[in-house]
Amino acid sequence: MPDLSFLGWPFFEPRHAVWREQVAAFAKTRVAGLVDHHDADGSCRRLVAAMGGAGLLTPTVVEDDGGRFDVRTLCLARETLAYHDGLADFAFALQGLGSGPVSLFGTAEQKRRLPDIAAGRAIPAFALTEPEAGSDVAAMATTASADGDGFRLDGEKTYISNGGIADWYVVFARSGEAPGARGLSAFIVDADAPGLTIAERIQTIAPHPLARIVFDGCRVPAANRIGGGGDGFRIAMATLDVFRSTVGAAALGFARRAFDETLAHVTTRKTLGATVADLQMTQAALAGMATEIDASALLVYRAAWAKDAGAERITREAAMAKLGATEAAQRVIDRAVQLHGARGVTTGIKVEELYRDIRALRIYEGASEIQKLIIARAVLAEAAK
Repeated sequence: MPDLSFLGWPFFEPRHAVWREQVAAFAKTRVAGLVDHHDADGSCRRLVAAMGGAGLLTPTVVEDDGGRFDVRTLCLARETLAYHDGLADFAFALQGLGSGPVSLFGTAEQKRRLPDIAAGRAIPAFALTEPEAGSDVAAMATTASADGDGFRLDGEKTYISNGGIADWYVVFARSGEAPGARGLSAFIVDADAPGLTIAERIQTIAPHPLARIVFDGCRVPAANRIGGGGDGFRIAMATLDVFRSTVGAAALGFARRAFDETLAHVTTRKTLGATVADLQMTQAALAGMATEIDASALLVYRAAWAKDAGAERITREAAMAKLGATEAAQRVIDRAVQLHGARGVTTGIKVEELYRDIRALRIYEGASEIQKLIIARAVLAEAAK
């Protein structure tokens, strides 16, 4: 049972505790029966459909013009789902990230896609990363050329989450309005669009749907461009500004589960005539783990609260939340594995699963090193004023 005392912090309203309990009830009773870690595609399809049917995906979209995401709600869902299963967290998160540009910048016609996302009837994807353009979005090479009453996309995207199972993709491409990041645009591309090919399915240490996608003369109607020409970078960054904090929340969920698994183990495992928990070195490790978890929660929910309170951008706060929580979770889970001894590296043991789950979070949506650059630049800019 995770420590829920944080729900009493001033970052939250009573409705957030009710929401967290709703998500937890679903996770406890439904997730295990929906997930097969040897079938990531099928698991994610089942999870999305079930979460949509249970009403859990409603916060992942914003259908009203001028509406806002409730980032605390998103973070609580991700923390709670991640505590139970990494694929459940992934399936929830990508409904929001994949459709985020449409929620934030889409036209009324484009937003007609969102009810299917909220109901779990459709799966979106966010296609930004390229073989030579990961953290450096300005290096993007995929092009969008004017073609009659639409655009022609040519290029390649890789490490695209939901690649291969998505019904549609938000694709970022170089449209040429200006050099670098100012010359990018965003497009909705249906999965069955001619010229879009799933070139490769990518396997990772914590399996989830992931693919390399090729666009070869892929034609997109002009009505499918999100925002105006050259708005792509702004759209991508605004979307990440919302969802980057939620990555920290997922890491927090992993860390809490690792801590609880460790408490259960060290208080029952005997060694040297006592329980492992009686050893001072164990107690020191537990103290460090507990402190890092609380510090991570403060960073995550500070960022989420700031966005919900009306901050236009929370770039610095979100970067701190993602950096702090993912790096801390890696340390917490590593200690959990160590305290489990040989069991900790045994396939099928929860902390071994968590050890694989956490690693990618320090890379995707901006690696830890990039978060440090973002934070440092924000600090320096403030100092220069």
